[in-house]
Amino acid sequence: MIEREQASPEFIEKVVNINRVAKVVKGGRRFSFSALVVVGDGAGRVGSGKGKATEVPEAIRKAMESAKKNMIEIPLIDGRTIPHLIIGRFGAGHVLLKPASAGTGVIAGGPVRAVLEAAGLKDILTKCIGSSNANNVVRATMEGLKGLKRADQVARQRGKTIDEILN
Repeated sequence: MIEREQASPEFIEKVVNINRVAKVVKGGRRFSFSALVVVGDGAGRVGSGKGKATEVPEAIRKAMESAKKNMIEIPLIDGRTIPHLIIGRFGAGHVLLKPASAGTGVIAGGPVRAVLEAAGLKDILTKCIGSSNANNVVRATMEGLKGLKRADQVARQRGKTIDEILN
């Protein structure tokens, strides 16, 4: 009798973008698809991935696997917002991420909103600067989230107390 492994925790999976690419060959055009997907647990872990295949479902499946491999942990304040303002940069895409007070909601455009909702953020202000390309915006958002630090981490690095850092 085969025992089944316990199911992995339930993930929030969002398809951000699907792109059809044509390659012109002797007999005509060959189409393939690329999918950009964001995966998160809704509690501070999020990842993004890209998959390419000749069929859309296969591209999405590959992107999901890539996103689950590339998950990062982000620090949350009260499980709803980020600890400090940060600008994520990738290529020509810049994304400003700013903490917000309770009840503000997620104020963000399409690709940024997908990343933040998958991560479980509830109150945040964002602004995309530069590129509006979905790939660059998602990567810039992920870079910004990677750069976030808690007050205790900064205090330890600087050799100070948390009170000195916060005041």
